[in-house]
Amino acid sequence: MIATGNEILRFTDELVRVESIVETSGEVDAANKIYELISAMPYFKENPDQLIKPLTVDDEFTRYNVLAFVEGTKDIANKKTVILMGHLDTVGIDDYTNLKDVACSPAELMEKLKGELMPGLVREQLESGEWYFGRGVLDMKSGVASHLSLLKYYSEHPEELSGNLIFFSECDEEVSSKGVLSGLKNLKEWKEEHGFEYVGLINSDFVAPLYEGDPNRYIYKGTVGKLLPSFFITGAETHVGSSFEGLDPNYIAAELTRQISYNPDLCNTYLGETPAPPISLKQMDLKPSYTVQTATSAYVYFNFFVHSWSPKDVLNKLMEQAEIAFDNALTTLDERYQKFCEITNQPANKLPWKTRVILYEEMTKELIEEHGEKFTKHMDEFKANLLLDKSLDSQMFAAKVVEEEWKWMKDKSPAIILFYSSLYSPCLDLTGKNENEVNLLEALEKAIEIVQPAYSHPIVTKNYFPFICDMSCVALKDDDVGIRAVTDNNPSWGTKHYVNYQDIRDINVPAINIGPYGYDGHKRYERIEIEYSTEVVPKITKEVIRRLIG
Repeated sequence: MIATGNEILRFTDELVRVESIVETSGEVDAANKIYELISAMPYFKENPDQLIKPLTVDDEFTRYNVLAFVEGTKDIANKKTVILMGHLDTVGIDDYTNLKDVACSPAELMEKLKGELMPGLVREQLESGEWYFGRGVLDMKSGVASHLSLLKYYSEHPEELSGNLIFFSECDEEVSSKGVLSGLKNLKEWKEEHGFEYVGLINSDFVAPLYEGDPNRYIYKGTVGKLLPSFFITGAETHVGSSFEGLDPNYIAAELTRQISYNPDLCNTYLGETPAPPISLKQMDLKPSYTVQTATSAYVYFNFFVHSWSPKDVLNKLMEQAEIAFDNALTTLDERYQKFCEITNQPANKLPWKTRVILYEEMTKELIEEHGEKFTKHMDEFKANLLLDKSLDSQMFAAKVVEEEWKWMKDKSPAIILFYSSLYSPCLDLTGKNENEVNLLEALEKAIEIVQPAYSHPIVTKNYFPFICDMSCVALKDDDVGIRAVTDNNPSWGTKHYVNYQDIRDINVPAINIGPYGYDGHKRYERIEIEYSTEVVPKITKEVIRRLIG
């Protein structure tokens, strides 16, 4: 059982016991639970208008965020405001297999795990009593619990605040960030209604070792950005018995993946830190069923992390990589064709294929110039009908749009078409660009200096949170050219997918991540170190708050 004196662990347990898998009704249950916990605090009984549970907007699912604020009384004229943010959804529980029924019941789960074979470190931590297991304990309900505890404390002690404190728990962090993007509108409304001046945001997503034996507990002064560059590849269909008479798009796709995946030349090193290289998340052809004809088209997309490159920079780099891949594929194909002709004593003709890489916005521009309103009207109707298929995610929606537009091209010789097909999560860093950034950096540095002596492991700051998180949606450093590279090159933009980047600009608050520490987020043995996650994290967070608005 949990220690009854540890309020944050109690809150963690209550939140974990609400199964809140993303894109299920559990997200609503989690929002209701958080709303219930805050409603029970005396301050919010007296100030119920300072607690809201707004429905997300432009969302296929019914779900809610929870926001609350405490007004400081130490200096009521001070409008400086700090935001505490953390997501309430989790990934699924299928990885727990035979223990799915207790995946969200920490005490029961830990008891059953004791009877299983497991890696030595997991066994050691499980039996120590110093670690807490369960879906969402690390990612990131213990972080939300820490923020709940701080909200409760300051609601009881508003006299310690020269400014205001906002609690913001959002849904849908694990898929599309609909929660945070909707919540920006609420933050903007409060900013206008109450005159809030947003000076800092503290996210509480999880932190983990970066390598085996890593002793550090990390705090991040920003977050990695993420793009999903996608490639629609057209070939020339042929019967398998006449393979060299066509060009297999799967063959081109394979070479493209070889060229891009794991390529360190595509790692955006900045501020002395390097993100993980691109890696393929899907590679498929678009044949609907088996035939002895080769496919006419294939589809590939990649995860692509950035620290400073803009979406336009990434397109430029990947146009070059796609041309290299196409060249390499054709060179190898020609070599194999020549060798095949030698083996079979056939004359070798010159293969007709040429490298051809097209940027989506350029293809669309060409089609509009050539076909005008007839084309645009057709595509508007096509997208409207496509929206009726709720099984399509934005990635497949985008692929189908490109496939349809390709039918209008006069020159249908094989090509690679480059575009984006999903949410762009901007990179965010804290370098002292303005007064708010300087103050947040100094507050964090002092907070660590105060808390570190009482904790045995090093607390270390780094610039970029290495995983995707909703911090990406609270500030924006991209210019209009960078954003247009996203909007003009996403075939689903404005229909299946849309982000109001102006909402992000309107908030534009510097952000850091002080989150729970543990192992195996999104995995069966997900767990937190209790001391750091429930004692050290809130202490550091409280010290930062005190220096910003105390």
